[in-house]
Amino acid sequence: MTQANRSGRVLSVGRLYCDLIFTDLPKMPTLGEEVFAGGLSIKPGGGAFITAAYVAALGRPVSLASALPSGPFASALMKELEASGVDLSASQPMPDTLDPQITVAMTSGTERAFLTRRAGPAVPETFAQVIANGDFAHLHIGELATLVEAPFLIEQARGAGLSISLDCSWDDAVLARDDLAAMIGAVDIFLPNETEAQRLAISPGKKPPAPLTIVKRGPEGSIAISAETTVSMPTQPVNVIDSTGAGDAFNAGFIDAWLSGKPVEQCLAAGNRCGAEAVMRVGGATDLPDLSALVKAAS
Repeated sequence: MTQANRSGRVLSVGRLYCDLIFTDLPKMPTLGEEVFAGGLSIKPGGGAFITAAYVAALGRPVSLASALPSGPFASALMKELEASGVDLSASQPMPDTLDPQITVAMTSGTERAFLTRRAGPAVPETFAQVIANGDFAHLHIGELATLVEAPFLIEQARGAGLSISLDCSWDDAVLARDDLAAMIGAVDIFLPNETEAQRLAISPGKKPPAPLTIVKRGPEGSIAISAETTVSMPTQPVNVIDSTGAGDAFNAGFIDAWLSGKPVEQCLAAGNRCGAEAVMRVGGATDLPDLSALVKAAS
C-alpha cells in the first residue's frame, strides 16, 4: 500500500451499548450469593464503538454506524461519545420505545463476565446511503452477530470498494450456526479471541476461515494465520485494571497498521499495544490519549 492509504477513513458498524462496569470484585458471582464490587462506572461500549474510538486515537478518521442511546442513558453517554473523536453522523438515535441496550460487565483480576440486553437493529436504516456517499476505505463489523443479522454488509462494502474486517464476540446461538464459513470467508480479516477460536476450531496448521485470521490471546499476545504462514507476537505484561474492550482496542491497532501497509508482525505489535492500553483503564475507550506515537514505538 502507498502512504496515501494512511488517510483512508474507517466505517465501524454494530450495536452501541451502555456498559455498566463493576470492577474490583473479590470473586465472580455464583447462584445464590451476593458479591460486592469495589467500583462501578457507566461508559459507552460495544465492539464497534470501542474499536472506532481507538482508531480515532491513533489519528485515523473514523465514523460509527450505530443506534445512538436515548432515554435515561443518553445524557450519561453522549458527552463521552462526542469527545471520542469518532464521527457520529452515520448513526441514528434509538427510538424511546425500545429498551436500552445494556451490558453489565464484571471483572475480577483477569476474569470477566458479561450480561447483555440487545434491542432494535444492529445497522441503521441509512447504512446503504452512508456507505455509498462516504469516502471510506475500510469497513469494520463489530461482532459476528451483526453480520448474521445484516449479511448485506459484505455486498455493499465490496460494491463501494472497501476492505472488511470482522470481530467475533461470543454468542452461543451465533457460534452454533452452520452457515458461518461463507460469511467469515468473505471478509479480509477475522479477529476472534482464543476462546472463540477454539469454539470455531481455528488453529495454526489448519486452513484459516478468513484470508487473514488473527487470534487474540490476551497476556499471551496474538497470532496471525494465513494460508501461507503463521506469525505470533508476544506482548509486554501490564497492570490489568479492567479488561473490558481489550480485544476491540487490539482490532483498532491492527487495522490501522494493516491499512498503512505495515508487515503483519508490526500489525500484531500495534494491536497488542492498544489492547494493553485498554486493560490499564476502566471502560473500553475512556479518556484515550493520542496513541499514534505509542503504536509507532511498538512497531
